Amino acid sequence: MAAERFIYVIDDDPAVRRSLERLLDAVGFRVASYATPKAFLNVAGSLLGGCVLLDLRMPEMDGFEVHARLRLINPDLPVIVVTAQGDVQTAVRAMKAGAVDFIEKPYSDDALIAAIEFALKTSAAKDRTDEISAAAALINTLSPRERQVLEALVAGQPNKVIAFDLGISVRTVEVHRSRMMDRLGVHQFAEAVRLLVLASFAERA
Repeated sequence: MAAERFIYVIDDDPAVRRSLERLLDAVGFRVASYATPKAFLNVAGSLLGGCVLLDLRMPEMDGFEVHARLRLINPDLPVIVVTAQGDVQTAVRAMKAGAVDFIEKPYSDDALIAAIEFALKTSAAKDRTDEISAAAALINTLSPRERQVLEALVAGQPNKVIAFDLGISVRTVEVHRSRMMDRLGVHQFAEAVRLLVLASFAERA
């Protein structure tokens, strides 16, 4: 199998590693898993192709530090970070640090496979300019109020706080959120977060 189909799993939970090994092997990936960040970083410089599946919450060294070190050792390896459910700000921080994508726990097998396939494709293309431009174009279709709601949600604010800050009802916040998701063509809030982060790269260019 080609080197680019390798998946490198870094997670301190042995049950998670075993589950991912079985799943990814069953769908045709080659999997190498590491119980500690140190074990992975010791070999990271020699790894060719593939994709890293990185848990952010580990006792020895958190995923952000692992990612920062990996970018110095082997910057061409794309990284997907795994975050706790609803930890939107952490996901945003990870993508701004250079992660290709993120998935939230608990995630479905299909969501994981889709994220990996996307990361491998992005790695092969290297140039994300078109993707960033497309995300910016989608975000620009939002009304000012829809964008305010999206940015507030990404900042971790609950609907009640958003409603108070914007001087609207909670129900109106929910309507804006629903319309925002429809306009962006996404079904999961994590997808909307990802588009907003990518669009922010275009705005800083």
